[in-house]
Amino acid sequence: MVVGDFANEVDTLVIGSGPGGYVAAIRAAQLGQKVTIVEKGEMGGVCLNVGCIPSKALIAAGHRYHNAKHSEDMGIIAEKVSVNFEKVQEWKASVVKKLTGGVEGLLKGNKVEIVRGEAYFASENSVRIMDEKSAQTYNFKHCIIATGSRPIEIPAFKYTDRVINSTGALALKEVPKKLVVIGGGYIGIELAGAYSNMGTEVVVLEGSKQILGGFEKQMAKLVERRLKKNGVDFKMEAMAKGVEQSETGVKVTAEVKGKEEVIEADYCLVTVGRKPNTDELGLEQIGVELNDRGVVKIDKQCRTSVSNIFAIGDVVEGPPLAHKASYEGKIAAEAIAGEKSEVDYLAIPAVVFSDPELASVGYTEAEAKEAGFDVVASKFPFAANGRALSLNETDGFMKLITRKDDGLVVGAQIAGPNASDMIAELGLAIETGMTAEDIALTIHAHPSLGEITMEAAEVALGTPIHIVK
Repeated sequence: MVVGDFANEVDTLVIGSGPGGYVAAIRAAQLGQKVTIVEKGEMGGVCLNVGCIPSKALIAAGHRYHNAKHSEDMGIIAEKVSVNFEKVQEWKASVVKKLTGGVEGLLKGNKVEIVRGEAYFASENSVRIMDEKSAQTYNFKHCIIATGSRPIEIPAFKYTDRVINSTGALALKEVPKKLVVIGGGYIGIELAGAYSNMGTEVVVLEGSKQILGGFEKQMAKLVERRLKKNGVDFKMEAMAKGVEQSETGVKVTAEVKGKEEVIEADYCLVTVGRKPNTDELGLEQIGVELNDRGVVKIDKQCRTSVSNIFAIGDVVEGPPLAHKASYEGKIAAEAIAGEKSEVDYLAIPAVVFSDPELASVGYTEAEAKEAGFDVVASKFPFAANGRALSLNETDGFMKLITRKDDGLVVGAQIAGPNASDMIAELGLAIETGMTAEDIALTIHAHPSLGEITMEAAEVALGTPIHIVK
């Protein structure tokens, strides 16, 4: 108890209401705990408000416009197609509003108290929660830190109205005529694709030789080729040096393969990674250990160096994925309740909503070999699938990674339409210890993209029907 100050008492305090925080709060409440969740911004965190959800809405709008203008080979000819970007933004906001309102409703329905404000640790068992008007103290038995992350800012590219991060890119009031994107990771590529589909001339500056460095080269090349076809200009091995700004645009200076170039555009989008929001919580003063990047150190139950304080999501090691945060939130809540739950990152899917979509789960072929597995990589092309042909979406493939001696599925990669949905079956296969034979003997609906999973398993068994081995 803080001396001289009335304090609220709770079993579990959750800081942050993103996909990790709100899931942790609900699970903790389901397990009988008295729970309070603290949020300084909008309910749902970055993901629902300025990340996963609005970006996918913008991507979907871009696809609709692009398909309307480019479906002549299917006999669809649309004239005078245009983008009302104000209406696009209104629709995107309505999607966000529905989901954030839904999160608040779920929390209230599970009797989770919602408190607005910023939290700062006063001790190992209490926080001060402050808003513009007041401050109050909450004492807790356990706390879950789920404060997420924010875009990294490059010193030479301070954020302004014209030099923007992903949040700014999602809130533009106009479709840019030209956009420079610094960084060819998943955020940069998704937004480059969305705006290029709406007619923006896009230039991507990537410091390495490959975009989407977390994915296999062949998968990344498919995306690069599709974006180039759509007019995106890639400048590889490029280092952004500086930017000049005016009221109407930017001039970005970059060194591209040793030569200096100046690129003029309406906006410059910086997408070079994210950093954990751990620097304004007072963690050091209560003994919570961080690494040199501000990442919280945790054990297999998401417990920090302070035994009653847990951390999940973007503030801990691992990829900054919403579904990873949600998974960890459940583990932390169950650990607090005394259950033996612990994290097991056997199969975390990674997805990029690019053109075509990319998805990966488990080991890649190279990773499996590095781990000492003797594996078989079996590929099946989307071009040999009836549903893909009828969608006029034949770019891509599925690669199934199986153990050679018994056919155990240890990984999978998909590049193609609906890869984000198809990867779930492979994640389940890995988690449950399925073999290629198990998948091949599972009857898949025809015609469907899901058949590709069955076909890839048949390739692994040496019995493919729809391609010649």
